[in-house]
Parts: sequence; structure tokens; C-alpha cells
Amino acid sequence: MLDHRSPADELAHIRAEIARLKRREAQLREAYLTQPDMPRLGRWTKVEIVTHSCQVFEPRLLPEDIRLDPAFQREKVTRLLRTTPHARPTNHLPPLVAAEQISAAPQREMSMLATH
Repeated sequence: MLDHRSPADELAHIRAEIARLKRREAQLREAYLTQPDMPRLGRWTKVEIVTHSCQVFEPRLLPEDIRLDPAFQREKVTRLLRTTPHARPTNHLPPLVAAEQISAAPQREMSMLATH
């Protein structure tokens, strides 16, 4: 199937679909973690709950003078693509006839027809 959307519209559509899928995944994940009777065997897939733990470095636990020391900081630059709806383009063509002229036009035409 060919997609005739502009790349900007396609990107917004894909992001909306990903958000919908993430919401559904969160619902299913919550159900598996809180309802032990959830069926874990599907036609092609089985669900296993695996618990994993590891040690992580927690910089906020360091003393403030170390956390705020510029020697231990670096700049991180991130680029993102933001999608926002925009207003539809409006028709920039001027009206063909002004409002006053529309109401006067039939009378003028009628008077010209009457004189000829």
C-alpha cells in the first residue's frame, strides 16, 4: 500500500500509533504483574516474568560540592523532532465580487435590459 502523506504527517501518525501501542503494552504489563491467573501461553508466544537486579550509580547521593563541581560535568546536546498540528492553509484569493456589488448587480442588469 502506498502512503501519500507528507513525511511530516507520516511522522506524526507513526508517533501516535507508537503511543497507542505503548499504552496497550502498559495495560497488558500491569495485568500480568498483578493478576496471577492471566494466561501466559498464546498461540505463538509465551510470557515469562523475570526479575533482574543490578547495582546502579546514583549521583544524587554524592555530596553537593562534588555534584555541582564543573570538573565533573559535561554538556549534552540532544536534537529532537517535534510534531505539532498546524492551521490548514487558507484560500488567499480575493473575493470575486464585493458584497455591495453583488446586491446591486442584478438591478443594473435588469435596468439595462429594460432600456434595450
